[in-house]
Amino acid sequence: MRRFRSSRLEPYIVTIGLTILVAQAEASVRLITLPIRERVELQLEYPGVTLVEEERFVPLTRGVNEVVFGWSTATVDPGSVRLRCLSTPDEVQVLSVSYPPGQNALTWQLSSPRALSERVRISYIVSGLSKSYSYRAVASHEETVLTLREYIDLHNRANEEFGVVGMWPGFGEPLERPIGIDETKRLLAEKYVNVPIHKTYTADLEAYGYLDAPKNQLLVPMHYVIENGKADGMGRFPLPPGKVRIFQDDGRGTDVFLGEDWGAFTPRDDEMKLYLGVAKDVVVKRTIARREKHRVLGNLYNYDVTVKYEIENFKDRAVTLDLAESMPFLRREILGDTGRVVDWTLEKDGTLAPLYDKDKSTSDKVLFHVLLPARGPDQAAAKQVQTLHVVIRNEW
Repeated sequence: MRRFRSSRLEPYIVTIGLTILVAQAEASVRLITLPIRERVELQLEYPGVTLVEEERFVPLTRGVNEVVFGWSTATVDPGSVRLRCLSTPDEVQVLSVSYPPGQNALTWQLSSPRALSERVRISYIVSGLSKSYSYRAVASHEETVLTLREYIDLHNRANEEFGVVGMWPGFGEPLERPIGIDETKRLLAEKYVNVPIHKTYTADLEAYGYLDAPKNQLLVPMHYVIENGKADGMGRFPLPPGKVRIFQDDGRGTDVFLGEDWGAFTPRDDEMKLYLGVAKDVVVKRTIARREKHRVLGNLYNYDVTVKYEIENFKDRAVTLDLAESMPFLRREILGDTGRVVDWTLEKDGTLAPLYDKDKSTSDKVLFHVLLPARGPDQAAAKQVQTLHVVIRNEW
């Protein structure tokens, strides 16, 4: 069995043997050599809270024994300290626990029917020991797959050296590493290889705004999108939130740094989007081409609106543009914010209607996928014009 080295957070044990005969009552106090930790484990799955569990063999005499657990500099929550007997729980009983005033310690009274060495488990909550997550994503040269490494960054500010400990992060396999005082350690938790990626270009005025407002030119961010699903070699666990450093294989054996993004919490079978920057070679200009107001009844009106998008692709390869339009945002742009739920219909005579993604569109936002051909042999940009025709109904 592995024996882990001791630390500054140590219980000290005093046994008090009591005779049965009152007339000969004498209490003998014997200081026991401190037993070392046999096992230490950290439970890291709860955010902001770290549970420490350690096991030791405690020598007990027949009768009532006092076990004193003290700590000096470690930030232990006294109310969280618990002791369990593991070897003979039916024989050894915890009679009471007391807290000496003004001391970082507590005392258990254990009753034992005979002299024995009892394996006990002591658990407590410690502050100053925290974790965070980070990732390293390396895309292939062709940007079709990537390797994703998931790390646990352990930060020990608990004024305690835990030695070699077992750690359970809440997912995956348990880890075992030494943890020193004031140490930050990065641990590889999972590695996913050949994860399919989809590189997206998105134009969404509500979400991302303008690149050049006077010219009505929208900002077009680029993302790598991966799915946390079993079909893509992932999906066993949710992906915790954390910083992602993104690289790409340059085709010559070197990984080129593309940037950093914050990966959001990603449940199983959901998508993680990694921001790559702004596309300067995909240009989208958006204007309101038509706005007509038609009375329906009394003070109710319908607004017939056509939005025009002039799109240019300066790349030497074809890409797909995700074009999104928020209906509440469009309504505010047309007539202000009325505070009502938008009632709208998508008209089929707009050129974007056949490109409508019904699965990813919502009641508030429509999404279209527009294929942009590569620029021509004369280096001229491939240009196209798309229109969105909607009717916003029953407005005051």
